[in-house]
Amino acid sequence: MNIGVSGSSGQLGQATVRELQARNQGHKLVAISRTPLSAEGLEGRLGDYDRLETLVEAYAGLDKLVLIPSADLRPGVRGTQNETAIAAAVAAGVKHIVLISATRTREQAEPAMVASFWRGEQALIKSAPRWTILRMNYFAEALAIEAKQSVASGVLTGLAENKVAFVARDDVAAAAAGIVLTEDHSGAIYSATGPKSFTGQERAALISEILDTKIGFVVIPVEALRTGMTRMGLPESVINAVVDIQTDFAAGAYDIVTGDVERLAGRPPKPLAEALTAALKG
Repeated sequence: MNIGVSGSSGQLGQATVRELQARNQGHKLVAISRTPLSAEGLEGRLGDYDRLETLVEAYAGLDKLVLIPSADLRPGVRGTQNETAIAAAVAAGVKHIVLISATRTREQAEPAMVASFWRGEQALIKSAPRWTILRMNYFAEALAIEAKQSVASGVLTGLAENKVAFVARDDVAAAAAGIVLTEDHSGAIYSATGPKSFTGQERAALISEILDTKIGFVVIPVEALRTGMTRMGLPESVINAVVDIQTDFAAGAYDIVTGDVERLAGRPPKPLAEALTAALKG
């Protein structure tokens, strides 16, 4: 069987390739990106989400494809990329497409962050011969970045007290690898989550313990969040994305715990303490 990973140069893409290599049993593995890399037992192919012709060629001959969306936050861009990649995979004759999506995906218009994932999911369901969707919760590694930034002020912030089941990036990769290496996943929508949801106060306490410094959790209004990021010089697209995420945190959209990682990866997801310690001290 020929298995491809599109978006293989990103952090999740690299982790997925590593999982496939570790568990491979005679399948051909193809890593596809704008900057393709080849290694022993791995074929690299050029595939640019903004250039349809490169994708059709890159996806040729694949039986299964893991499609990892780009990190482009410009309104409308990632949604178009997702639709283009799916059209290219269908045109290339890929038999089964696995789309990495987001836990909170639902019908929303641009510039809402999940609009691009919704567009991808809809294109996949309508056109792919066989498909699977893996919706990932918020990365523990992203929380680690927030934790490092919070040291100076001594606080994590949120728009409300909230609960989130943070998931390690490697666990999402392992779940994706499990989908393409086993059968009976056609038409399924999975949610990759951590083993437990944590409130803002709980994750601040955990970060305090790991970093051996006092970190608190403070609820702030959305205007204060926007003002703070603006003063940091962050682009408007990034500010909008963070506000979107924090709004969904407050609404409970990430407060979901499933057994899908263990079911697909063959092992339980990492506890948040383990994932955070690795990210903060690794």
